[in-house]
Amino acid sequence: MPKKKTSAAEEPDEVARFEQQLDELGTIVSKMEAGDLRLEDSLKMFERGTELVRSCRKSLDAAELKVRTLLDAGSVKDEEEGEPAD
Repeated sequence: MPKKKTSAAEEPDEVARFEQQLDELGTIVSKMEAGDLRLEDSLKMFERGTELVRSCRKSLDAAELKVRTLLDAGSVKDEEEGEPAD
């Protein structure tokens, strides 16, 4: 099945979701560092935290790929216009 292309209108939602997940991860870390949680609650939060880390990493990887693609496209355009690439 082909990948769905994301439109520019969907990108702010991705950014908002990333920021929300990062905030939630920060809250989890703070609660766990406080040390007041029962073991069972700590394990649940740890599990949720690892899910959030994976999701945030995936978002960051996608953003890095976009930046690399844009930079590569820019260097190709510069070469076509006769400007030296960095």
